[in-house]
Amino acid sequence: MASHGELRLIGENYDPGFIGMMKEDDGYGSSDDFEGALGNDQDTADNGRPPKKKKKFHRHNPHQIHELESFFKECPHPDEKQRRELSRRLALESKQIKFWFQNRRTQMKTQLERHENVFLKQENDKLRAENDLLRQAIASAICNNCGVPAVPDEISYEPSHLMIENSRLKDELNRARALTNKFLGRHLSSSSANASPSPSQGLNSNVEVVVRRTGFCGLNNGSISLPMGFEFGHGATMPLMNPSFAYEMPYDKSALVDVALAAMDELIKMAQMGNPLWIKGFGDGMETLNLEEYKRTFSSFIGMKPSGFTTEATRETAMVPLRGLALVDTLMDANRWAEMFPCMISRAVTIDVLSSGKGVTRDNALQLMEAEFQVLSPLVPIRQIQFIRFCKQHSDSVWAIVDVSINLSNAANALMFANCRRLPSGCVIQDMDNKYSKVTWVEHSEYDESTVHHLFRPLLSSGFGFGAQRWIATLRRQYSSLAQLMSPDIHGEDINTVGKKSMLKLAQRMAYNFSAGIGASSVNKWDKLNVGNVGEDVRVMTRKNVNDPGEPLGIVLSAATSVWMPITQQTLFGFLRNERMRNQWDILSSGRPMQAMFSVAKGPGQGNCVSILRGAAVNGSDTNMLILQETWSDACGALIVYAPVDASSIRVVMNGGDSSHVALLPSGFAILPGVQTDGPSMQPDIDENTSDGCILTVGFQILVNSVPTAKLTVESVETVNHLLTCTVEKIKAALSVTQLGSVE
Repeated sequence: MASHGELRLIGENYDPGFIGMMKEDDGYGSSDDFEGALGNDQDTADNGRPPKKKKKFHRHNPHQIHELESFFKECPHPDEKQRRELSRRLALESKQIKFWFQNRRTQMKTQLERHENVFLKQENDKLRAENDLLRQAIASAICNNCGVPAVPDEISYEPSHLMIENSRLKDELNRARALTNKFLGRHLSSSSANASPSPSQGLNSNVEVVVRRTGFCGLNNGSISLPMGFEFGHGATMPLMNPSFAYEMPYDKSALVDVALAAMDELIKMAQMGNPLWIKGFGDGMETLNLEEYKRTFSSFIGMKPSGFTTEATRETAMVPLRGLALVDTLMDANRWAEMFPCMISRAVTIDVLSSGKGVTRDNALQLMEAEFQVLSPLVPIRQIQFIRFCKQHSDSVWAIVDVSINLSNAANALMFANCRRLPSGCVIQDMDNKYSKVTWVEHSEYDESTVHHLFRPLLSSGFGFGAQRWIATLRRQYSSLAQLMSPDIHGEDINTVGKKSMLKLAQRMAYNFSAGIGASSVNKWDKLNVGNVGEDVRVMTRKNVNDPGEPLGIVLSAATSVWMPITQQTLFGFLRNERMRNQWDILSSGRPMQAMFSVAKGPGQGNCVSILRGAAVNGSDTNMLILQETWSDACGALIVYAPVDASSIRVVMNGGDSSHVALLPSGFAILPGVQTDGPSMQPDIDENTSDGCILTVGFQILVNSVPTAKLTVESVETVNHLLTCTVEKIKAALSVTQLGSVE
């Protein structure tokens, strides 16, 4: 049961106060001394003494109940010191506090057991109904050849009879295999012909039957057989979303299995091998893939490298504060995977679940997926990739998850890709004894460099755009944030736990919408504009909001650009997140200094937090406009996202209200480190002592007309473009940057 508990903590709306969400009128609004109450109803007239006087029933007042419930959500088992403090604060006896918590825990346990019993009863009824339907279908089966009942007698479900029937079916299967091999021969797919034989050995594969999702069986044509444990199901356990286009052409699932096994073998070797496959840079430099050694070691099973494509390959290992099975469960869920990496994945879809794997371990789970990978800049095109994801548990504490690009029209020999294809990439996860997991991440891709702006080519070729270092840095930051939020010592002034969760959920939506506007994801229907005096390095897009309550109704204009800044990432991040310096660049501040009302920490360091900012009062008049801001920074980048919010709306959110109806139009900055390309060791420039610089992306989303049917004017576009240019110039002037431009 511990593993189930860990799984529920990742990527879902986990509420530490769940155990306290009960009605206050369930009979536990009082706390009486059970010892004094026991035996009061017994008649003691037999011994000649009058019965004891019953103790007067005491019910707590609403304030006491509220305080006890709030404390119970945080700590259902208070110690003696905490009980004395509650007793003093609520004017109750310590024994009353003790018995109230005992009653509350008993009530909680009873209700949980009741809900579990109801669920199990429903599942039992469902299974019984399905069993009856199957019995009726079997009893009414008709032979297609002779037209007589296929099962004339009643089927026995005794274990001994089932074993005999199973043995008979195995014999028929073996005869069918022998006939097929004799008359048809074995046709090797191109993927299995090139693949190393080691995947089938390492995965204990000795089954050659591929069970289709339609319920029929077919023969696997590959030399790499289907491993034991594959259970092709209907995919009900996965949230199947609609892909960007319909896949009407049937694809060869047995070929996908061959590709998955070969990709898993390559990932394991890429994660374990050292020199000469991986060449270590000087000092703590990054590892570089030896392409010649890679070609000698591995065979290409997804086709030759497309002409004009550039190779990027990185590897990174780190300790992550969570159990391996919890990370596996997150990565195998498309929605939770995208939520874990919101600045890297703009959209993720599970097209098909070929195998759901073995139980909760997800061993041998195989999925067909589609995703859009992004760098937060309009100068880097989104990478839309179709791929298969395969999960394998190699031991009790080691898992591996591999992705590899495929072409659905010919999965075994995919030659046509848009602007990128993923070679075997993924991670190897090993559980450690200290509740940490050791994660080794490998990213290996080939992409069309001609589609990338020259400002970003060094960053992408070094792997810091889509490489393993960025995946690991994001993973560590997200789980550190989760650990911080679950801590009872979470920082935040004048706001309770429910309010913190509601505000963080609002900030999460704000950051997601900002990323979608920068990268032009297909999630939002943006129309690109080329009008006025807009520069070629500026992307201007528009869309109409007709019915989304989370945004203002009307025509929304998005403008974004990326520029080179000859200062370090940390210097620029510290300046942009400092509310006291905000009036030097932010038009919303109207030249007034800003102050932070409060903030909620999301991880270690001052920069990782969600804050509410307020402009200083002018001439004694307060302002009703507040700013919601989220900031974070790690070794591979930084983010500052903000949006103006109405004071009354944010007050509702801080009190735990629904945040989905708060209208937001986010703007902000994304910072990527500069890359030093001198020598074999390429490192990001985040050190204060270096001077190469960083890349700043500026993005604005502005409501230009509150009428969705109105026409967009050229003046509106030029106004937003002017705002973009002025903001960059103000940042340049404030930091005394004399040169602002692109890297040649």
